[in-house]
Amino acid sequence: MERRPPLNRRLSEFGTTIFAEMSALATRTGSINLGQGFPDTDGPEEIREAAVRALRDGRGNQYPPGPGVPELRTAIADHQRRRYGLSYDPDREVLVTAGATEAIAATLLALLEPGDEVVALEPYYDSYAACVAMAGGRRVPVTLRPVDGSFRLDLDELRDAVTDRTRLILLNTPHNPTGTVLTHDELAAVAELARERDLYVVTDEVYEHLVFDGAHTPLAAFPGMRERTLSISSAGKTFSFTGWKVGWVTGTPELVGAVRSAKQFLTFVSSGPFQYAVAEALALPDVYFDGLRADLLAKRELLATGLAEAGFEVYRPAGTYFITTDVRPLGESDGFAFCRALPGRAGVVAIPNAVFYDHRDQGAPFVRFAFCKKTEVLEEAVSRLKALAG
Repeated sequence: MERRPPLNRRLSEFGTTIFAEMSALATRTGSINLGQGFPDTDGPEEIREAAVRALRDGRGNQYPPGPGVPELRTAIADHQRRRYGLSYDPDREVLVTAGATEAIAATLLALLEPGDEVVALEPYYDSYAACVAMAGGRRVPVTLRPVDGSFRLDLDELRDAVTDRTRLILLNTPHNPTGTVLTHDELAAVAELARERDLYVVTDEVYEHLVFDGAHTPLAAFPGMRERTLSISSAGKTFSFTGWKVGWVTGTPELVGAVRSAKQFLTFVSSGPFQYAVAEALALPDVYFDGLRADLLAKRELLATGLAEAGFEVYRPAGTYFITTDVRPLGESDGFAFCRALPGRAGVVAIPNAVFYDHRDQGAPFVRFAFCKKTEVLEEAVSRLKALAG
C-alpha cells in the first residue's frame, strides 16, 4: 500500500529553514553567528521594565483583546501620524499580531483566492513564499539586481510581471536581504501601477527605523494608496526584543477586518504583557531612534570595511542590518558551499542569499551577513575573516 506523503503539496518545497541549519552549525563549530538577524543585546531597560511592570500588575496575563490592547493600538496610530502624517482609527484600522510574520500570513490568507498571483521583490524573506503557498496563491518574483553598488528595482520588469491574475504586490522596503531602500520615485511608480491595475499592496516595513541613506516613506502615504494598502511592521527590529513577537497591521476598516478574520484562527491573541511595553516603546523620544541608527551605521561601516578587506565585493545597505556580499572575487561561485565551509575556514557563519530566490542562479554568488551584534563581536568576526584574504 502506497503511503501518502506527510506534508501537503503546497508546502512540500519547504523543509528546515537555512537559519536553523546555519545556527546549529555555528553552535557545533563555536563560530560567530552573523547569519540569523537577531541582536545579541536587549533593547532599552525602561521598556523591559515596562513589561515586568505589566506582568506584576496583571495586565495581559490573561487573553488580551483580539485586536490588541487599546494602549498599543493607540500608540501605533500615534506613531503613524507623528512619523508619516498617516491617520488611522486605533479601534477600526489597527490590528496587533504575533510579529510581522503572522501579519503577513494572516493578510495573505485573508486576501488571496486559490490561483491568485502575488508579485514580490526577489530575493525575499523566506516566509513570503510559504505564506503565499499556504493561501493557495502563486508567487511571481521580480528580481532586484546589482546596479552601481546596490540592488535596484527594474520598474519595467515590475509592470510586465502584473497580469490579469495578479491580486496584490508584496513590497518590502527597507529590503531584506539586500538593504535596498526604495526611492520616492520608485514608490510613486509602484503606487501608479497599483492604482492603474486595481491592485492591493501589502508593505512589510519592519526595518522602517533602520535607514542610513535616504528616508523611509510608507506607500500608504501616496495619493490613492491608503485605501488599497495594508502596512505591516513590528517592534522586534526597532527595539531589539525579537522574542516578544509583537507586530501590527494598519489599513482601512474593510482590509484590517479581513485580516482579523484570518488572524483570529491562527494565534487568536499573543504577547499580552509585552503589548503594554511596546506601547511605551513607540512613544520614546526621537533621541532613541536617532541613537539606534547611529549605532548600527557605525557597525555597518565596521563590517563592510572588514568584508571588503577580506576580499568580498560588498554592497553597502541603505537600510536594515544586513550586508549582502559577492563571493566571486574570492574565487567562489556557490554561496551554499561557501557558507557551509566558512565556519571551518574562518569561524564565522553567514547565510547564502540563494535561499531567498525562486531563480536560485540569480542569487548563487551572494552571501548575507548581519551586523546587529556587539561591536567587539563584529571586530572579532572581521579579524577571523581576514584569513580568507591570506
